[in-house]
Amino acid sequence: MITPDDRKYTKSHEWLKMDGDTAIVGITDYAQEAVGDITYVELPSEGTVLLQEDECVVVESVKAASDLYAPVGGEILEGNAELESAPELINQDPYDKGWIFKMNDVNADELAALMDAKGYEAMLDEEA
Repeated sequence: MITPDDRKYTKSHEWLKMDGDTAIVGITDYAQEAVGDITYVELPSEGTVLLQEDECVVVESVKAASDLYAPVGGEILEGNAELESAPELINQDPYDKGWIFKMNDVNADELAALMDAKGYEAMLDEEA
């Protein structure tokens, strides 16, 4: 399992990577493996303002539908349009091509409180 150390993680298995003032958000390798082959992603609408832990995306797989939660509060800039025709990108490359949405106006205190890669891996070890 891959856990890049250049991003932050949530207990609900989302990752967030800052690129300047823009936060790029997706689900972890662990999460994509747990949900199975992803068949559909309902992306959030541009301009939507989210609070931390708001439900913002639905990911459907051959196993079930899963809700994703905003790792921090902010405003949606865009969803990854490639996922509309190729949702399997999340399974194939969850940390690069499989990003789900971008947001700005991120709450800095909420961002600072997220887990780093080592903290996330320790949480997974505790759950195992």
